[in-house]
Amino acid sequence: MNLFSARLSGKMLSTEQFEQKMAEMANKIVRYREVEKSPELAEYLSLKTIVESAEFQQKKREWQGRKYSNTEPGIKTARYEQLSGSMRMRGYQRALEMPTFVSFLKFRESENFSKMKDPKERRHSSELRMYNIIDRSAFYQNYLKVLHSPELKEMKALEAEFETEEFKKQDAFWRNKNRWFETEEYRQESRFNELAKSDDIRFFLSQKAEDIEQADIFRPTFADNMTTTTNWKPGNGYQNKNLKNEYSLTSEHQAYNHGKNTIFAEGRMDIETRKETTTALAWDTKRGFVEHVFSYTSDMMNTKDVFAQEGGLFMAKVRTQGSGHHFLGLSSGKPSDPMVAIYCFNGKEHCVGVFDGKNTRQQKLTGSLRSIYHIYALRWTKKELIWYVNNLEVMRMPNNLPQEQFFLLAKSFLPATEAAGEGKLKVQWVKVFSSAE
Repeated sequence: MNLFSARLSGKMLSTEQFEQKMAEMANKIVRYREVEKSPELAEYLSLKTIVESAEFQQKKREWQGRKYSNTEPGIKTARYEQLSGSMRMRGYQRALEMPTFVSFLKFRESENFSKMKDPKERRHSSELRMYNIIDRSAFYQNYLKVLHSPELKEMKALEAEFETEEFKKQDAFWRNKNRWFETEEYRQESRFNELAKSDDIRFFLSQKAEDIEQADIFRPTFADNMTTTTNWKPGNGYQNKNLKNEYSLTSEHQAYNHGKNTIFAEGRMDIETRKETTTALAWDTKRGFVEHVFSYTSDMMNTKDVFAQEGGLFMAKVRTQGSGHHFLGLSSGKPSDPMVAIYCFNGKEHCVGVFDGKNTRQQKLTGSLRSIYHIYALRWTKKELIWYVNNLEVMRMPNNLPQEQFFLLAKSFLPATEAAGEGKLKVQWVKVFSSAE
């Protein structure tokens, strides 16, 4: 796979762009989870259910657009005005406002009312004559009809209702053309709109929950910014304590130097292959372990005592320079198990893959890579292994690894079949995540 072409076409982000995107996503997840638990979001979602309900919207339309005449207080007020404005009712009301008529009503209730029926008494009393005229008038007959009418009863009931605090409150509300702004619903809608404009809630709503969930299945389990030697120890990290932990092959130019060629400085780990003569233990396919003179030294470092994991996401920011083969990957600590290259350089080409004797499978990566840091990653699931360079997927294969934990292993070496020379494996950081999938 040609990574130079992938960069030119835009399929692969630059390392700087990819790191920025990683940081943005990490910050985004943290912020999303914080807002997700916030009381403001809970309030917003609760108000959203209320404000967007059909019932709420119906109330809003009614309170904003309904005319007073179509409200219950308006209808009752109009009915009262209709009743009180009739000719019969106006005559009734005028009668009650006339002192003479009021005196007449009191007279009718008195014991002297019988005198009005006597002609002799009427002749001698102008008052009785006047009361007699009123008693026989259409004016009084109208009064009697209204007095016992259902209309007057209805009017009095309305007058009593108009005096209640509940009616006064409702009447004032519906008479107010700006009534909507005095409702609890308006306050709810205003608070909802206020929350909807907040930066946190706008951010939360702009995210796709499925994207957050997909990214958030990876939880940090190990991170090394290469500031100390604490996490890395020299050797193969073999599980079998009877096996020699650190040795080279007689078919190689270098001896492993017990961690002395590994430098932690300037925020990175450098495994240096140096030209220097040394005698060290080596494995010879015919003679077994022998003392052997090497022209170069290098190192092999592992995290076996500090960190190992089965499955997840393994990432490293790596570059190399100079000669030699360089490897950063995973090992179970058993010589019979495959080794997984998160990154490797075979002296000519970069590659990723699984190294398992005759069953080795790898993907070569062409394009200029050595002078630039790239982020190499391996996603190890139950079903498959997937390799990436920055954001670009470069290889995928079924997961045939042993079901056990693997630790990180980094090394540089010089096969005897190739010209030897000094070189460096530079690892700026390593990050590992577990997966909830």
